[in-house]
Amino acid sequence: MDYSQFGAMLPELIVLGIFLLVFLVDTFSGAAGKKILTPMTAVLTLLATVAIWIVPSCGEAVFGGMYVSDTATRAMKCILSVGFFLVVLQAHEWVESEVMAVRKGEFLELLLVTLFGMYLMISARHFLLFIIGLESASLPLAALVAFNKHKYESHEAAIKYILTAVFSSAILLMGLSFVYAFSGGSLYFNDIALSVTQGEMSGLLLVALAFVMAGLGFKLSLVPFHLWTADVYEGAPTSVTAYLSVLSKGAAAFAFFIIFVQCFGAVYSDAWEWMAYAVIIATITVGNLFAMRQKNMKRFMAFSSVSQAGYIVLGVMAGNGLGLTSMMFYIFVYVVSNLGAFAVISTIEDKTGKISMTDYNGLHVTNPWLSFAMTLAMFSLAGIPPFAGFFSKILIFTSVTSTGSMALYMLVLVALINTIISLYYYLLVVKAMWISADAPKVESFKSSRCMKVSLSLCVLGIVFFGLVSPIYDWLYNAVLTSFPNALAFVLQ
Repeated sequence: MDYSQFGAMLPELIVLGIFLLVFLVDTFSGAAGKKILTPMTAVLTLLATVAIWIVPSCGEAVFGGMYVSDTATRAMKCILSVGFFLVVLQAHEWVESEVMAVRKGEFLELLLVTLFGMYLMISARHFLLFIIGLESASLPLAALVAFNKHKYESHEAAIKYILTAVFSSAILLMGLSFVYAFSGGSLYFNDIALSVTQGEMSGLLLVALAFVMAGLGFKLSLVPFHLWTADVYEGAPTSVTAYLSVLSKGAAAFAFFIIFVQCFGAVYSDAWEWMAYAVIIATITVGNLFAMRQKNMKRFMAFSSVSQAGYIVLGVMAGNGLGLTSMMFYIFVYVVSNLGAFAVISTIEDKTGKISMTDYNGLHVTNPWLSFAMTLAMFSLAGIPPFAGFFSKILIFTSVTSTGSMALYMLVLVALINTIISLYYYLLVVKAMWISADAPKVESFKSSRCMKVSLSLCVLGIVFFGLVSPIYDWLYNAVLTSFPNALAFVLQ
């Protein structure tokens, strides 16, 4: 074996290095050493993000073509690392609490393992490596969901998550077994694409595509594979819910694009176009309709994330470099917007234990900074200009309609109508904080320093990337470098 190939796996090696360092400090240091675990992990993750950004990628497939490290995958890993950094900051006060302090090393180690798995998912160009990454990202999340071991809801959420994950993995593997048979005994993405291009349409391929879409749909909370989402989000610790809502979706969406466009793009119009239309429309619509009915803020954000997943997957329908760039930009904006909202929810829950939307009535009187940050997060998620969420939606819609397909124009029209509907329930939160005449139910308090830093970064991202978009240009250049023809993926 040529061990120099491991140099292409710099992001994964960095995450493993941080994991080992956290494990050693947690195992062998005393109480004083364990106090630095969270800030150490946050700082090392930030440095890792910078290293992944500035160190040039090899741009080649290694390990026989199973793993690819190019500028597009590196850019996606940077986005996930930024989300990981923000989640660690937000979780600091919770993991330092009396109940959690003894287990904070385990919490950080499980988070790092999931990040490692997501990195593998993004770079995998062979389904065996992809499954390893998927399970590495999924199984530790079940333990994280159950981390509040004295809370019944956390146990219930973990059971629902692990059972659904098991069944979705079984469905995905069944679909891959059909793909393996169809492609003549190969699980390489390129070989599968070649077999699909040269072969004839068959029922076996249709079933395989349906099963693969269902397996990935679980990770993305696409309808009808979303039924676990609200219960798991409600029962899990809020920091874990925030992590679930953004990072796992980002990695799964990137993998969804690569798998369906690169592997199965040749049979787009014949096989999976109608599947994708149905899933996207159902996801955006059902997410919106159920979000309107929620009063628990974590369940509210769960159905909001279901709807947002539909918008993210819209980028797949463009089937080109512009669509991939717009999807990655949307994920980045979604990270800062959603984590900004969860930062407010988490700090209010930690300080007061209140989680209902009615508890936010009059919040601007006692906590104006939190009200301001939550308002910006809601505006961005709703797509209100001039905030970042508006531009991310515009770019997604533009990339989809650039193909000139009338069916895609109708799909975007449905998405636009749902965007207007989503304004209603996002503004319900704003109304409760700023307009409700009820007396404030949340007393004034001070947030932790780490939470303030995380929330400030989220607010900065929401405002700054709505006015200026250097991130979009960087992502577009990364995609162009990886795929010199920006329309290299065009769906057939």
